[in-house]
Amino acid sequence: MVGSYEGWYGMIYGPLITVLVLALLIAVAAPLLRRMASLSRSVATHRRDIPTREPRDVPSYAAHASLLDGSAGAVERVALPARGPARAARRPGARLLDRIAPLDAAELIDTALRRRGCREFSDWTFATPLQRLLRSLHEEEQLSTFGRLAARFDALRCLDNQLALDIAERTDPAIARRRIVRPIFITGLPRSGSTFLHSMLALDPAVAVPRSWQLMYPYPTGSLLAGADNRRARVARQFALFRLLSPELAGMHPLAADAPQECTDITAQVFQSLRFDTIYRIPAYRDWLDQHGHDGAYRFHRRFLQHLDAQAASARHWVLKSPDHVFALDALRRTYPDARIVMLHRDPLCVLASVAKLTEILRRPFTRHVDREQIGAEISARWADGAERMVAARSSGAQMLHLHYHDLVSAPMDTISALYDHCGMTLSAEAEARMAEFLRARPRGGYAVHAHRLESFGLEAAALRERFAGYMQTFDVRPERTGFCAANVGDSGTA
Repeated sequence: MVGSYEGWYGMIYGPLITVLVLALLIAVAAPLLRRMASLSRSVATHRRDIPTREPRDVPSYAAHASLLDGSAGAVERVALPARGPARAARRPGARLLDRIAPLDAAELIDTALRRRGCREFSDWTFATPLQRLLRSLHEEEQLSTFGRLAARFDALRCLDNQLALDIAERTDPAIARRRIVRPIFITGLPRSGSTFLHSMLALDPAVAVPRSWQLMYPYPTGSLLAGADNRRARVARQFALFRLLSPELAGMHPLAADAPQECTDITAQVFQSLRFDTIYRIPAYRDWLDQHGHDGAYRFHRRFLQHLDAQAASARHWVLKSPDHVFALDALRRTYPDARIVMLHRDPLCVLASVAKLTEILRRPFTRHVDREQIGAEISARWADGAERMVAARSSGAQMLHLHYHDLVSAPMDTISALYDHCGMTLSAEAEARMAEFLRARPRGGYAVHAHRLESFGLEAAALRERFAGYMQTFDVRPERTGFCAANVGDSGTA
């Protein structure tokens, strides 16, 4: 077990070690380069005939600071830590990384505006969440070189997508008036078959789902060939790179550019998403988000769907999913009063073992330190809270459809029929035939067989069984195998 673990760990970090060595060499050469630059500036002071460069015609972040008010309140400037305890141990090349891949809200915002040639964002309420996220990354996470570069790339992509939506709405104001009618939200415990169910529903021509490539890039990003849309291919290349970094991921949660994707990738674009808590250890950000609330995130979620809906060839019924909707049911209902909510249930002990393993796999490329027992404690506490929220939602009398993992995997078409009846939809013969073919071709939903032990993450089955007893009794969940859970079918992708 240990040998195979170390083997794939080395496969991931081999290329990154090369990057670190190169960074170290550059850091050694940096003093010489600075000396040369100093000499160059000295010469330049005598070149009075050369005019200085005029400032670019894009206001800086500071120029907007007094205007950044919105539903979330005035945007606060969250200071990054100085050279205190959290920043004392600086690795070789760290200052170089600060220069070539800065994680500073002001710089990221200025860069995004400059690249698009824009002067403003239509809504600045993303700024405080962005600063909160960056502060947690600085103070709490030990980002690897790849992790730092990836965090910057992701932040700039999200900012650019917001500007793309702004531009599209100025071109076609009707986008912001589009109605999203009776959307279906699949939620519940993670690793309970939500991806499998979502993929099945996506086969219905009358259903619309957000695809991975659409969430990464809601509008074309440009191409060497005029008019060409390379978003699918671009996302496919990015996923291929990540599969090289995390070879174990493919069996647990296959990545495909055209696959249905989770809503956390929508709310991440305004930096209010529990997706960040999955790939980074940032408890202060998660706690802040819980206190801040999710209304702003879901308003953006609706706005984002309006843009995808406007690009669709015909009207269809939106089906969305994420286990993390459990933590924001009130905000979801306020934003989508006519939403239909489907909740999946499974033995929490099998859920936790699988979520902990997936979290470990997802975090490894981005961080220099992973603590399995810490992951186990985080995951068990978080989903104990999630289970209590699901029990409270049922007690509130809210109309939801409750489905069980066992029923979904043993009789998927019966489960689909129950969902369609609950949501007032008609299952066409074409959709049913597509789903049947999908099941024949992928008897396990395309997932490999795994076994995950609770003990590997410092968790005890007896204590967890007691902790989740109320949840299991409320939803009549059957115990699976204590302390050892076999493979999941169609597991959800986030913790």
